[in-house]
Amino acid sequence: MTSINHNLVPSDLDSFWMPFTASRNFKDAPRFIVSADGMYYKDSNGHEILDGSAGLWCVNAGHRREHINKAIAEQLEQLDFAHSFNSGHPHAFNYAHRLVKHFPDPLNHVFFTNSGSESVDTALKIALAYHRLKGEGSRQRLIGREKAYHGMGFGGLSVGGLVKNRQAFGLLLPGTDHIRHTLDLERSAFSRGLPEDGAELAEDLKRLVQLHGAENIAALIVEPVAGAGGVIMPPQGYLQRLRDICSESGILLIFDEVITAFGRLGAMSAAEKFGVTPDIITTAKGITNATVPMGGVLVTDDIYETFMSVSEPGVELNHGYTYSGHPLACAAASAALDIYEEEKLFSRVETLGEHWMDEALALKNESKVIDVRCLPLIGAIEVAPRPGAPMQRGIEIVKKCYDKGLWARNIGDAIVLSPPLIITKEQITEVFGIIRESIQETD
Repeated sequence: MTSINHNLVPSDLDSFWMPFTASRNFKDAPRFIVSADGMYYKDSNGHEILDGSAGLWCVNAGHRREHINKAIAEQLEQLDFAHSFNSGHPHAFNYAHRLVKHFPDPLNHVFFTNSGSESVDTALKIALAYHRLKGEGSRQRLIGREKAYHGMGFGGLSVGGLVKNRQAFGLLLPGTDHIRHTLDLERSAFSRGLPEDGAELAEDLKRLVQLHGAENIAALIVEPVAGAGGVIMPPQGYLQRLRDICSESGILLIFDEVITAFGRLGAMSAAEKFGVTPDIITTAKGITNATVPMGGVLVTDDIYETFMSVSEPGVELNHGYTYSGHPLACAAASAALDIYEEEKLFSRVETLGEHWMDEALALKNESKVIDVRCLPLIGAIEVAPRPGAPMQRGIEIVKKCYDKGLWARNIGDAIVLSPPLIITKEQITEVFGIIRESIQETD
């Protein structure tokens, strides 16, 4: 076979339809990443860029971890693929056993998927089927939140709250509704950590209970920290209040932890970090340190046993994916968990957290900055939109950041950050220094 150097700049920019990309703009000034190591990417021009986004909220242990690479290679030599339909391979069971021990009781069972989108759709389906098995089949409504991102499956889109993601795809799933978001610049701008005000926003769920009837609502899904909506923190006490209302109303509470799990907030999960235990947790991204696509849906003992106790013989949940529990994904995930455990990356923010928030909030006095939202190790610096041209200032700032050696992302006019957990204090200072310079140099 002919060997192809995949790091050469492609001559054909039309065959690959890129995700979430202004493709015509990309073709005018294409950017190609060709290697990565530790905290850094390198592009096809030899330009080294500090990764301020952990890839896409996912490379939590840093790039090119040899332990993970070796585990994948060794698994390939032994078993490249085996499906999990009425069959199994040991790696999936062994990894599941290790994984669930890191999540709060009674979340002791995991259904493997291949992405965050699949995890969300799986969680929603489990919620609907659970209520049906409990004799409450009228519980068919699914509740999400404004400004939420839950992937790009039809279920996730339907409970998601980002207008641009939804508007091209028709009516989506019927029977969904949304509670208010928690972004409040008037009361909570420049909060250090979780905003003090806003716990009462959880009461908006009661409005929907009164509107639709608790007996008709299956589940509420929320991101503990909203990511793609602009890094929006939950007010103090907000998540606990949602938990209480759901419990009172018989509604399942789903935490979408595709971004927040695997150490992003200083614990394995936001549920652990905030001391609020949902009925279902969705995961993906950091589960394999982004080396092989994988996701997982954790459920409580009650949910699992409800399915296992059905009287009819045969399949308890008619749902799954060809690659659920893929051997390579399980090998990668197990190796990633080794690194998380041995390097104590889930508690990394204990030594970095205050410095992270100090550096972020030091941008408060920049003239264009209207908010800084930060919690170790995630954050957003929001600048005032340019009159008549929203998003353009944010786009220009992150372009300048890239040129100066930092890969940050903009969501509208917010520059969002979620670096690998191996970042140092010196690199944190560098990240926010580059952002400061880029803001100052942008009109």
